[in-house]
Amino acid sequence: MTPGETRPAAQALERPATGAEWWRGAVIYQIYPRSFKDSNADGVGDLKGVFEGLDYVASLGVDGVWLSPFFTSPMRDFGYDVADFCNVDPVFGALADFDAVVEKAHRLGLKVIIDQVYSHTSDQHPWFVESRRSKSNPKSDWYVWADPKPEGSPPNNWQSVFGGPAWTWDSRRRQYYFHNFLSSQPDLNLHNREVQDAILNVTRFWLDRGVDGFRLDALNFAMHDPELRDNPPAPRDGRKLTRPFDYQLHKYNMSHPDIESFLERLRGVLDEYEDVFTVAEIGGPEPLAEMKAFTADDRRLNSAYSFDFLYAEKLTAAHAEKSLTAWTGAPGEGWPSWAFSNHDAPRAVSRWAREEDRDRAARLYAMLLLSLRGNVFLYQGEELGLPQADVPFEALRDPEAIVNWPLTLGRDGARTPMPWKRGAINSGFSSGAPWLPVDPRHDDLSVDLQEANQWSTLHFVRKLIRIRRDSAALRLGAIEFFKAPEGVIAFARSRERERVISAFNVSAEEKRWKPEGVSAAAALASLGLGQIGTQPPENLPALSGYIAQVIR
Repeated sequence: MTPGETRPAAQALERPATGAEWWRGAVIYQIYPRSFKDSNADGVGDLKGVFEGLDYVASLGVDGVWLSPFFTSPMRDFGYDVADFCNVDPVFGALADFDAVVEKAHRLGLKVIIDQVYSHTSDQHPWFVESRRSKSNPKSDWYVWADPKPEGSPPNNWQSVFGGPAWTWDSRRRQYYFHNFLSSQPDLNLHNREVQDAILNVTRFWLDRGVDGFRLDALNFAMHDPELRDNPPAPRDGRKLTRPFDYQLHKYNMSHPDIESFLERLRGVLDEYEDVFTVAEIGGPEPLAEMKAFTADDRRLNSAYSFDFLYAEKLTAAHAEKSLTAWTGAPGEGWPSWAFSNHDAPRAVSRWAREEDRDRAARLYAMLLLSLRGNVFLYQGEELGLPQADVPFEALRDPEAIVNWPLTLGRDGARTPMPWKRGAINSGFSSGAPWLPVDPRHDDLSVDLQEANQWSTLHFVRKLIRIRRDSAALRLGAIEFFKAPEGVIAFARSRERERVISAFNVSAEEKRWKPEGVSAAAALASLGLGQIGTQPPENLPALSGYIAQVIR
C-alpha cells in the first residue's frame, strides 16, 4: 500500500508474527511527525514524510516507532488537543496515509505505537460542543462542570499546568469547566461509564487498523476528585517555582484511585488482540507509586515512564541509581521505560553537557541509555547528537514556552525539524518555510553527512542498538550497581550465564575505578578509552565509558 491508497476502515490490518512480550527490553524510536519530514512543501511534517523516512528508522535496528499525535486538532497544543480521536488531521494527510505507514512499518519489521490522550480533548471536539450546550443534554456530564462559588469565583483553587486557574467560565451553561492544561483542553469526566465506553471504542478503532500499542499521555491526570476539594500548598523546599501550578500539591486535581479500575477495563480490550504494548506517561514530583500501580500484576499496563531523566538538570550517579533500583523485578511489578529526551523536554545533551563536550557527551549518554534495564525510547535526532535548538522568542509556537519565557528552555527547541541533508534548503526537511526554524548547528549533524562518516554519532548509536539487541543480559537481564566514585555510574546486567558490565564517567574529571571480582571482560563498546584488552581499565577519563561482556 502506498500513501493515499484507501483500505476499507473495517478491514483489520494483520500484524507481523512475533513472540510474546516483544516489547520487553525493546528500543522504540519516537517520531514527532510535524518535524520529521515534509512531503508537500507546506513546512509541516506529515505521514507521507514518515512513510518516506521509515527505511532510515529501520536501518537503526530499533524494534518500533512511537508516533506523536497526528489526529484531527486545532493544534493549540500541537495535536494533544484532539478534536477527533479516530481521524487524521489534514495537515498530516489522511487515514489512508496512516494505513500505508503501518503496513510499511510492519513490512520492515517495525512495531507501531501511537499516542492516546484519554484525560482531555479539544474544546472543538463534538463531545464538548454538545456538552456545553446545556445542563441536560446527553453528554452534559461527559466533562467536568461545576457551579461558581457564591461570589462568582471558580469552585476551588486548582491551577493549570500552563498557568492560571484550571477553571474557565462558560456563559452558555453558566458554569465553570475544568482543564488541567490549556483552557482549550477541557478534561473528560472519566468517572462517567459512558465516557469510558467511548474511549475504549477509540482503542478498538486503532487496534483494528493494525497498531501494536499505545503511549498513554498524561495518564495520571485522567481522573479528578469528584468532591472538588482544594489542593494543599506545596512545601517551600528551595526549588525554583515558575508556575502557579508548582505552588500546590496535586492531591485532588489528578491521580484519583479509580484510574486503576479504568485501566483494568482497558486491559480487557487490549487482551482481545495479540502482543499489544502499553506505556503510561506519569508526570509529577513523586511518580513511582503511580507507575507501579498502573503496571501492577499484569492486570493493567505493561510499562510506564516518568520525567526522572527528562527534567533532570544534571546527570549524576546517585540519581541514576535511585531511579533504576526502584524497579527491583519483584513478583507482580511492572516493567520500566526510560527516555533522556523527547518532545516535552529540552534535549539531554544540552541539559547535561557543556557545548564543547556535546559530541562526546551525546555518545556517552546513548551508551548509558541503551544499557539500562527496561524499554528505551530514543527521540528523533538523538541518534545524531542534536543539541537543543535555539529558537528566538518571535518564532516560538509552544504555549508553555511563550508563557514561561525566558525562565525555561521550553519545548520548541526539542521540536525543530530533522536535518536530513547538509546544505539543502531547511536541511532537507522541507522546501517550504518550516513551522519552526532549523538551527544552523543541526545542518552539520545531518543524516547524510553522518551516514557517510563511519565514525559518526549515528554509526556509534547503530552499533549500540545492535549490541543491545544481541545481548539477552542488556535487553532482559537484572541490574546490580557497583560501588563507584562520585561521577561514575557502574552496574552489571545479568541473565542466565551472560554478564555484562557497564561503567560511565559522566563527570568532567578523570576517575580511577575498576569493578571488583571481574578478572576478564571483552569490550563490546567503549568511548574515550582507546584500545581495551581483556582487563577492565582502571582510569576513566572525563566523559568516557565502556560496555563489556564478562569472560567466565
